Amino acid sequence: MTDAAKAPCDVSVVIPVYRSAETLPELSDRLAAVLDALGVSWEVVFVDDGSPDDSWQAILDFRRRRPERVSGVQLMRNFGQHNALMCGLRRARGEVVITMDDDLQHPPEEIPKLLAALRERNDDLVYGAPDDRQHRSWRNAGSRLLTSVFRWLFGLGIGFTSFRAMRRELAQSVFAYDLNFTFLDGLLAWNTTRISEVTTRHDVRAEGESGYSFGKLLVLSLNMLTNFSLVPLQVVTWLGVAAAGGGLVLGSYYLVAALSARIVVPGYASIIVAVLTLGGVQLLALGMIGEYLGRVHLNINRKPQFVVRRVVGPDSGRAAGHEAPPS
Repeated sequence: MTDAAKAPCDVSVVIPVYRSAETLPELSDRLAAVLDALGVSWEVVFVDDGSPDDSWQAILDFRRRRPERVSGVQLMRNFGQHNALMCGLRRARGEVVITMDDDLQHPPEEIPKLLAALRERNDDLVYGAPDDRQHRSWRNAGSRLLTSVFRWLFGLGIGFTSFRAMRRELAQSVFAYDLNFTFLDGLLAWNTTRISEVTTRHDVRAEGESGYSFGKLLVLSLNMLTNFSLVPLQVVTWLGVAAAGGGLVLGSYYLVAALSARIVVPGYASIIVAVLTLGGVQLLALGMIGEYLGRVHLNINRKPQFVVRRVVGPDSGRAAGHEAPPS
């Protein structure tokens, strides 16, 4: 590896790619124009997250035009957006690292706003908050749910988006986490409280459909809760306490009623209600405990965060133990 390949640059842009062969050419051209106009040294790191279309070829085409500025990483299968971002962050050399989506909903022309906010404020992380989310209503509802959980869990007054600018020190702070259940924004919030946002434009998706269904957003919310909090287990504990307390009160009532001969025939309704209530609480508790145990099991088995098939770029050396040999 040459010294030039090792040398840091001013700005790195990390982009996870999935089913974006149609949007990558325009995104690449607009990115290059914006970054060239800033007068800084820059690089773009594309991470092909097991995309089944011609996204990898689109990355190679851009690299042929700007070989000194573009790196590409192809993963062996689809590992998910946040795992792909972790892969890209490990390869980024910039003093400032920007992450954005590949579908042109994050306009590259808004990057100077993020850089200016990070430069002017004493913050480690700045989010690009959309002025008007151009998603479908169900997608916006899922995003609001996820944002509400994030704010409550980390005690922040702002939400999060995948359009971010962070200082190099913060980007490197998340490398210690090498497990599979990755939620990047939680890791970032664990490492700093100097987080702010700036309003940015949010465009209509140029091609295709979002990879996040409402169900996937719910799963991401569950990942956030179980990875960064014991709240679900604590909720189950308090449900158990409430059920036990209610059962004690109800049992005491029926005991007194039976001793005072106010109950002639035992009631089916009270029995079935008690059985169903307690059974439901027990199943809920077992399911939540199972979620945590399952994650512990997979992490102990070292399910990989990502596995690299091939790398192209100025620095094609291996960045982590999860990678196959470079080509």
